[in-house]
Amino acid sequence: MAKLVSKVYGDALMEAALEQGELDSLFEEAGALKEVWKENPELSALLDNPKVVKEEKLELLKTVFCDRISPDMLGFLTTAVEKGRHKEIPSILEYFIGQVKEYKKIGIAYVTSAVALSDAQKAQVKERLLSTTSYVEFEIHYTVDASLIGGMVIRIGDRVVDSSIKTQLYQLEKELLKIQLA
Repeated sequence: MAKLVSKVYGDALMEAALEQGELDSLFEEAGALKEVWKENPELSALLDNPKVVKEEKLELLKTVFCDRISPDMLGFLTTAVEKGRHKEIPSILEYFIGQVKEYKKIGIAYVTSAVALSDAQKAQVKERLLSTTSYVEFEIHYTVDASLIGGMVIRIGDRVVDSSIKTQLYQLEKELLKIQLA
């Protein structure tokens, strides 16, 4: 249900951003608001408090954000609170940010390697990803997992390329177990 809410509200925000020609500014505001929500859990707690009436919640949003964000983003926050969707605001913003990145052809890749990669190796990975995908830019998150033994695992969305030695050994083990000895 939360994913559906994020999609519906995120798509509406995306459509409004494109119609108003404010894609970049709303994208930046969404990132900043996501951080505000993360760094201020008391804001979520206040919006979630059933003793605080809806009108007070809306007045709080206007007071806090009035001159800090665009009227379109304030309108989005107001609508979310009016409809009782304040708990989903962070996930809606996350969905919207993902949609904007997809629209701008910015890929998000998660690269896991057995050892930390040097800057030259990271540049090679990025260059290879750009040449083999339709993305024009990449946001790459690197992690190290020594259990891979060697090689790397790259995940972009729901696609995974696993060239780790750990996986190759596992595949070899499966093949060897299939062999019947006479």
